[in-house]
Amino acid sequence: MSTPLKIDFISDVSCPWCIIGLRALDQALEHLGDEVQAQIHFQPFELNPKMVPEGQEIFEHIAEKYGSTREQYQANAENIRERGAELGFVFKQGERRIYNTFDAHRLLHWAELEGKQQALKEALFTAYFSQHADVSSHKVLADVAQKVGLDRVRAEAVLASDQYAAQVRELEELWVTRGVSSVPTIVFNDQYAVTGGQPVDVFVGAIRQIISEQSSVVNADQC
Repeated sequence: MSTPLKIDFISDVSCPWCIIGLRALDQALEHLGDEVQAQIHFQPFELNPKMVPEGQEIFEHIAEKYGSTREQYQANAENIRERGAELGFVFKQGERRIYNTFDAHRLLHWAELEGKQQALKEALFTAYFSQHADVSSHKVLADVAQKVGLDRVRAEAVLASDQYAAQVRELEELWVTRGVSSVPTIVFNDQYAVTGGQPVDVFVGAIRQIISEQSSVVNADQC
């Protein structure tokens, strides 16, 4: 019997560990097969909510935010590239910029209502990390939305307005009040959390443990 599993995936499209975590989670769910019936909901988190419109060069940003040296940055970037490759995701090498992602989160909120949130999320990760696209650009966002089968005119209308801004802000605040301070944070059935871009086997083990614990609770409540 397949066990229902609600998954809240709190993340930002400019976070490399988020796509690593998502790819690993997807592969874990594929491995588990009929053991679980998962529903993933992507929740907004902005790593850089005050980012200027033109963005910032990636190393300059990392150095300012974390105090990293060029060597440390390059070593971390290579580690990320290798982890991505293991999971079938391409991190394009070369210079890129960090951008404001609030409009991307608004579009993702709309995409969930249209049943295409995960497709859009994955396509935004690809646009940003594999193509170094500006994911704050309304044209880029509309292009990506159209590519995954969303209505381009409707996407452009959402982006040109402040639609879903209040909902995204509310969700961002909600997850912060629940203790989320870094991403990815993956919350299962509103009770269990896994943080970081964990390997596939870690997700498999965590999900099986959650299923087992919930089964024990259900059985304990029976006469």
